[in-house]
Order: sequence, then structure tokens, then C-alpha cells
Amino acid sequence: MKKTVAIVSKPTHPVLPQVVPELVAWLRQQGFRVVADRETARHLRGLEKTEREKIARAKPKFVIVLGGDGTLLAASRAVSKHGIPILGINLGSLGFLTEVPLSELYTTLEALGRGKGSIEERTMLECEVLRRSRRVGIYDALNDAVLNKTHLARIVDYDVFVDGALVANYKADGIIIATPTGSTAYSLAAGGPILLPDASAFVITPVSPHALTNRPLVVRDKSEISIIVKSSDEATYLSIDGQVGEPLLDGDRVICRKSRNRIRLLRLGTRTFFDVLRTRLNWGQRAERNC
Repeated sequence: MKKTVAIVSKPTHPVLPQVVPELVAWLRQQGFRVVADRETARHLRGLEKTEREKIARAKPKFVIVLGGDGTLLAASRAVSKHGIPILGINLGSLGFLTEVPLSELYTTLEALGRGKGSIEERTMLECEVLRRSRRVGIYDALNDAVLNKTHLARIVDYDVFVDGALVANYKADGIIIATPTGSTAYSLAAGGPILLPDASAFVITPVSPHALTNRPLVVRDKSEISIIVKSSDEATYLSIDGQVGEPLLDGDRVICRKSRNRIRLLRLGTRTFFDVLRTRLNWGQRAERNC
């Protein structure tokens, strides 16, 4: 039986009409069966397709993501429970997860085929929403869970607890609970620290807090973080990786803990995390030019 490779791509990206047919042809030459999500399949007639959320049912050996970090985040929710590795190919946007440039797509695939690669596992965050002690939702996040006020809402109160101990009452536009992977996303923009991807920690970052002394807080990833929303009806929204979520009501409790699922990323090991930071954040570029 042929081994299967799945492809997930960013919808409407201009390079896909050329890249997808070439990639599928190359994979088939290597003896792979190829399946893709519907967004990808429309670029090649006859390509086997499925819903992105059901792509794990094809039992691929790995998933190739063509796009940016957002596309990889969406793919991670579909395959993390099944332990399927992901290879992220960056199509030109800022990417910390999709670190392989398109120009290195085939050399990377060839190297992986020779057994040169490794799998890097990343911690995920499980978020449970309780309303009057009844579960109304549960989600896994690779980057972050964000409680934010809706467009017209006033500043919101959040009671934050860690392992049952009260941290503080935050009056803020929002609260971010970020994984080490997500520490370079919204949390960083809100003033949070950068964590190494393998750090055993989460970051609690307030968004535009009323009190300037409310600072980001790093906690162990074994901790249970509980947030109680104190706002008028539907004044707050829970966003998971900026892609899915639901409105929250006054008194709702969001409990965040380390997920049993982990995302598995295919890596060649040719770039360190600091290499990625220097490239994406332009660290040290001026010093290098002046040398």
C-alpha cells in the first residue's frame, strides 16, 4: 500500500496554481498517494480531496502546509490528536512555525526522505469554558487563548487564578494565555516575553491593562489557569489561535491547562530558534552590516 502525504494550503495565495501541480507530481514520482484539503485541490483537477478537519482520516505519513503560521495553526487542530507530523513551508509571510522557504521545499523533502530530519514536539493549551458549572466548550490551542472585549464593550474585569490562588483582578481590554510557541505571537505584541519553544511554561499577558503595574506573568505549564469574566452579556469573546472561539457571558469561567495533545513539527535542524528570531525580528542586522 502506498504511503500517503496530505497537503493543506492558504486559500487564494497567488503561487499555489503553479506550486501545487508541481508538488503533487513530485510526490507521486516518489511513490506517494496525495490527498489535499478542498482549498488546495481546486488547483489540480482530479486531486483527491477532503475537508481540512477530516484530513487525518486519510492517515497521512505527514502533512505539508503551504502558507503561513495561520494555515499551520488550522492544520494543527485537525491532526494533533492523531500525532501526525507537519512540515511548514513559508510562502512569504512572517512565519515562526512555517520556517522553510519555498525555495527549499524539494531539498527539504529529499533530506527528510533520506532520514535527515527530526520531529520537534510543541506543547498545546487546553481551554475549557464553564457556564454555571456546565461545560459549554473545550478547545486546544497551539499559540494562545485570548479573552478580549468585543468591539463596543467597555473595559472588562477578569479575576485570574493560578492553581486556585488568586493572582489579581485585571481591568483590561483582554487577557492572553500563551504557550511557548505563542509567546512570539499576540502576547509578544502586547509586551509579553519570548519563551524558548521547549520551555515548560505558559505566559499570562494582560492587554492594555488599566493599572500599569499589571505585567505579564510566566507560570509553570503544570499549572491550571482559571479566568472568571465579569462583564455584561456577550461583552467578551474567547478566541483560540485567532481562528475559532465563542462569546462569553458574565460569570463564565475559562480554565486553561496543558493539553494531552502535542503538535509534531518536522525539522531538519539547520536553523536554530535564534536563527528564526534574528530573521523574523531583524535582530542584529545593523551590527552585521557594520562589521
